Amino acid sequence: MPSLRISVLGCSKNTVDSEHLLAVLAPHYEIVQDGRAVDCLLIDTCGFIGDAKEQSVQAVLEAARLKEDGMVGKLIVFGCLSQRYGTELPGLIQEVDAWFGARDFKPLLEYLEIPSAEIEMTGRRLLSDGCRGTAYLKISEGCDRRCSYCAIPLIRGPHRSVPVGTLVREAEGLAAQGVRELVIIAQDTTYYGMDLYGKRCLAGLLEKLSEVEGIEWIRLHYSYPADFPEDVLELMAGNPKICKYVDIPLQHVSDRVLKAMRRHIDGEGTRRIIEKIRNAVPGVALRTTMIVGHPGEGEEEFAELLRFVKETGFERLGAFAYSEEEGTYGAEHFPDTVPSEVKNARLDALMELQRGISLKWNLSRIGSQVRVLAESHSDGMLVCRSEFESPEVDGEILVKCPSGLDAEKMCGTFFDVTVTGADEYDLQAVLM
Repeated sequence: MPSLRISVLGCSKNTVDSEHLLAVLAPHYEIVQDGRAVDCLLIDTCGFIGDAKEQSVQAVLEAARLKEDGMVGKLIVFGCLSQRYGTELPGLIQEVDAWFGARDFKPLLEYLEIPSAEIEMTGRRLLSDGCRGTAYLKISEGCDRRCSYCAIPLIRGPHRSVPVGTLVREAEGLAAQGVRELVIIAQDTTYYGMDLYGKRCLAGLLEKLSEVEGIEWIRLHYSYPADFPEDVLELMAGNPKICKYVDIPLQHVSDRVLKAMRRHIDGEGTRRIIEKIRNAVPGVALRTTMIVGHPGEGEEEFAELLRFVKETGFERLGAFAYSEEEGTYGAEHFPDTVPSEVKNARLDALMELQRGISLKWNLSRIGSQVRVLAESHSDGMLVCRSEFESPEVDGEILVKCPSGLDAEKMCGTFFDVTVTGADEYDLQAVLM
C-alpha cells in the first residue's frame, strides 16, 4: 500500500478531525508516524490567531522543501488555515497538490479516491500514545457566540451538535482501543444539544458516556460561562466518573472589556458562576484562560483582572495577548490600540501572579493521596495525572517506578499515589 502521514497543528479539535480521517484512510494506506519518506503527507492546519497561522505556514513551507527533496509525494493541506485563506494560499505555495477546508472532508477523501460508500466519519484511529489511555471527544462543531475577537465562526461555521447516540458509539469504540479517559471538547460544550433537541443536553450526554464500559474519567473543557447549565454541576458532584474539573474560559472580568468582547456576561455574573461551581462541587479544580491587551483594557481594567485572579485563586490559568483577526467584529469596530510591549508586560505580570497561586495550591496537596492515570514513562519515572490535571495543558505528577515493575505495562492504568513534593506546576509522588 502507499504510505501516508498526517501532521496535526493547532488544537485538540484538529486532532479529533485527523483521527476520524485516519480511520477512513487506514484500509487504503500504510499509516506512518515517524519522519521517513511517504507517498502522501497531509497537514491539518490552524488559522485561529497570528502565531498559530505563522506556525502552520512554516510547516507547509517545510513540507514543500521535503517534497522537493523527494521525501514527500503528494502534499495535501487542509484545516482551518486553508478554510480561511483558501483563495490566496494556492498561488503562494504552489508545491501543494491540493487544498481543502475544515468543514467537509468528503472532497479530500474523494481526491484520494476513497469510495464514497466508505466515507463514514464515525470511527477513530488514535494518532499517538503520548497521552496513553486518553482521547478527546468532540461533541459539536462551530459556534453561535460571535465573540468580538474570535474567528472560529468564520472558519467552522455555526454550532452543530453531534447526536448523543453517535457520540456514545464513538466512545465505545475508543474504550475498545484502551481509552480510559474522555476529554469533552467543542467550541462551546455547554451549548450542546440546543440545535438538535431544543435545550441544553450536556448533563444527559455526560451521564450516557459515563455508562460506557471501560471509561473511568470524563473531563469537561471549553465550557462557556454565560448560561452555564447547573445540572452539569449536580452530575459532577454525584458521579465519580465525571472529573471534578471545569475548564471555563472567562477571558476577562472588567465590565467594559467583557462588553467589548461580546461575551454576554458581566463581571458580577462571572463571579457568580465561579461561586456556584465551587459551592456545588467541593474540591473542584478550575481552569480558565484570559486575554490581556484587548481594545478597551486600560491600566484600571487590567488591575481589576489581577485582583480577580488573586481573589479567585484559579488552580489552572493560561493567558494570551490579544491578536487582532481580520473579519472579526473586533477588527472592524475596535482599533488595536494597546502597544505590543504593553500587552507582553501585562501577560508576564498575570502569569507571574498565577505561578504563585499555582505553587501555593500544589504545596497544599503534599501528603494527600490521589488516584492517577499513568500516560507515559521516561528514565524510570512514570508521568501521571490526577483528575485535577488535564492532558497537554496542565502539570504532571511524576512517580518513580519501583524496581520489579514494568513501567511500560503501567502506562494507561490507574493506581493510587501519595504526593511528596511540588513546584509551580508539577508534583512528585510515590506509589502507595
